[in-house]
Amino acid sequence: MLMNLFFFFFFASLSHSLTHHNNAISDNETSVFSASKRFEGSSNLVNLRYHMGPVLSSPINIYLIWYGNWSPSHQLLIKDFLLSISTFNHRAAPSPSVSDWWRTVSLYADQTGANISRNILIAGEYSDHLYSHGTHLTRLTIQHVIATAVKSKPFAVDHKNGIYLVLTATDVTVQDFCRAVCGFHYFTFPSMVGYTLPYAWVGNSGTQCPEVCAYPFAVPGYMGGGGPAALRAPNGDVGVDGMISVIGHELAEVSSNPLVNAWYAGEDPTAPTEIGDLCEGLYGTGGGGGYIGQVMKDGGGRTYNLNGRRGRKFLVQWIWNPILNACAGPNALD
Repeated sequence: MLMNLFFFFFFASLSHSLTHHNNAISDNETSVFSASKRFEGSSNLVNLRYHMGPVLSSPINIYLIWYGNWSPSHQLLIKDFLLSISTFNHRAAPSPSVSDWWRTVSLYADQTGANISRNILIAGEYSDHLYSHGTHLTRLTIQHVIATAVKSKPFAVDHKNGIYLVLTATDVTVQDFCRAVCGFHYFTFPSMVGYTLPYAWVGNSGTQCPEVCAYPFAVPGYMGGGGPAALRAPNGDVGVDGMISVIGHELAEVSSNPLVNAWYAGEDPTAPTEIGDLCEGLYGTGGGGGYIGQVMKDGGGRTYNLNGRRGRKFLVQWIWNPILNACAGPNALD
């Protein structure tokens, strides 16, 4: 659920023992993934299970809430990532693509046989550039931000297929941001918002803690000279490029566990280990123990592992694959 800090030390001992209940996966899909070597981090300790709750099925409607001052170019970059999830045409987004990456997420299904949708829509946007709830937010005031957006009437109340995505600007501090989390997801309380709505929050760490929440585009000072150097961000903005991987992480988890009663490991639903948590810090083949894995560089030396629409490139962490019982990504080397 939480995009935890210092995730790059987590992988050396990743493990799994997946109890799989997804009858919606076809035999063809199983054979394709089983024949592939596109995974890392498999082991035998984590018990990822299905807990009988819903997943988000077709289509997934994203309601964007821009909190604080956002430049149009940064908003467009994030929207291009979101819309790339459903850009299936490989002419528009060559492999390995964001759509290929989301295919792993779409393998998860619920007890009705409904898989997570591959169709992602931006159903609405709301800009709170006046900081209506201040420049410091808590987990509860984030729900007030969502309530303000819903009550202002640009958004439908979409409790079945909606994700309310709150994105905070660089000058907004958030409870536990940079100290314990880079993003999180949960659901709203009817007493605060009026409805139970799945939501996620991600902050722009560009001026607050890029070495923590935008790694590997910035590295902690204690690693200077003794660890990997910072990599060049694919779109030239450390904060927003770092956000995009966290957004991918949270979207994958809120889609597979929107009410915290579907796919997760552990016995405590208030602190679950989810399909993004299992692969934090892994971006390519060979990753683990602080190494992000083999990724690509463009002609300008910018690092990426996925292609998106309109020529965009992104670096996004891998996701746990329920067929391979391991972390997987479309940029892996067979």
